[in-house]
Amino acid sequence: MGNIYYQDFDKVIIHEKNITPEFFDLKTKIAGDILQKFSNYRVKLAIVGDFSKYESKSIKDFIFESNQTKHIHFVENLDQALEKFSSSKQVTV
Repeated sequence: MGNIYYQDFDKVIIHEKNITPEFFDLKTKIAGDILQKFSNYRVKLAIVGDFSKYESKSIKDFIFESNQTKHIHFVENLDQALEKFSSSKQVTV
């Protein structure tokens, strides 16, 4: 994360398929820990995927609340992610 920041990137797009499924189990605290890092380094994040398969109320609420911020976005496709980040460098993983 620090390396991305120091290379002057301030936005990252990650595809859901490249994220461990445990990320979406909030009991593991992986999502909170990772998203906190993005916030600490002031790097915005878009996660691209189909999140309708996650049925737990807690993850749906987490995604909704994350989308209300200016830092984290859960979006359905790459075009939506690019729209959120239309004005600076980004890394797509």
